[in-house]
Formats: sequence, structure tokens, C-alpha cells
Amino acid sequence: MDEHGNRPLKEELIVVLAGPLQHVWMMALSYLLFIGGVFPEKWHLLFIEYNMMILLFNLIPIWPLDGGKLVFILLSMNKSFQEAHLRTLYVSAGSLVIFSLILGIIAPLTLNVWVIIGFLAFSIYYEWKQRRFIFMRFLMERHYGKQLDLRELKPINATENEMVGHVLEKFQRGCKHPIIVKQQDGKEMVMDENELLHAFFSEKLLSAKIGDLLYTF
Repeated sequence: MDEHGNRPLKEELIVVLAGPLQHVWMMALSYLLFIGGVFPEKWHLLFIEYNMMILLFNLIPIWPLDGGKLVFILLSMNKSFQEAHLRTLYVSAGSLVIFSLILGIIAPLTLNVWVIIGFLAFSIYYEWKQRRFIFMRFLMERHYGKQLDLRELKPINATENEMVGHVLEKFQRGCKHPIIVKQQDGKEMVMDENELLHAFFSEKLLSAKIGDLLYTF
């Protein structure tokens, strides 16, 4: 996960699902030990209950639980990194409100539950506060980090007058972007995404337009 959102989505999906799957095989093992006479029924049922509680809790679509990470990965398949990240936080905040209301009815006086809710609320708030930094880290890793073999090409359409930063906000995870620039005379030119990243980070052309880069590179 050190590549800050720049690993192939299938790989990240496998890593995220590996956590919940641990509970599945452990519960299956507990059942085998129970029918084999190693575990008494009381221990087996208690083990199943605790593992199911952890499994279901961890799959709630709230960041930074595995359920929240799954939402981020699924949204990233069709949305830009920035939009997928923001929508994940919106879903997380809404899910946390619903989760808190349910627990407020079921277990209003359970202190450890409210401690967990407080931790989740802080995690969502912190992630929201750091959202721009997280997006920049995603772009920087894409530019300076280990070059990955991203086989899927997903073109991004842009105009000459579009700002470089605005085009970068359309970048998605798990694919490489050729930039199709439509000029005023109707012609189209293709730029590599690395040209945009180089202009933004190395040349510091933070307020440049795409048209300016056509003649620079």
C-alpha cells in the first residue's frame, strides 16, 4: 500500500479482502475442531460470535475500515482519484451517522462503542482535512515513484485553455492517461501524462494552460 493509490486496483482489492477472509477460514477451522471433539460447543459458538462481530463491523462502509477501503476501490474503477476519495468520505460520514443512531438505540450506555465511533469520526475528519495533500501525494508518487506497468489506457480529453491542475484532477488509479488536446483550429494533439506531471512538479507551471505545454514540450 506504500504507492499511495498507484498500485493496480486488482492487487489492492486482494490485499483488502485478505483481512475479512481470515475470519472465514478461522470459523471453518473452529467448526472442524468442534465436530472433531477438540472444541466444546460453548467455545465454538463463542468463537463464531466474536469473529462474526469483527467481520461484519469491519465490512461497514466507513473509512478506514476494510469496508470503506472497498468503497474507495470500487469507486476508483470509474471515477478520478479525487472524486472517488471524496465520495468515499461522504459515504463513510453517512454510514457512521446511521451506525451511531442504531447503536444509540441498541446500546446507548456502552462506553467502548462510543470510543470506537469517536475514533471513526476523527479518522474521517482527518482524512477530509488532508484530502488535498493525499491527492498531491498520489500525483507525486505517479511522477517520482516506481514506474508501474499500467496496461490500461484511458484517454483524457482536454482543450488548449484548460488549466494543467484541472486536467490532473481527472487522473484515475490503475490506468495510464494519454491527454487528447483539441486545438482551436480543430486539430488534436496527444500528450503523455508524464509531460503534465513534469510541467506541474519540475517546471512549477502551476497556473499554466494545456496549450502552453504544447509548444514547451
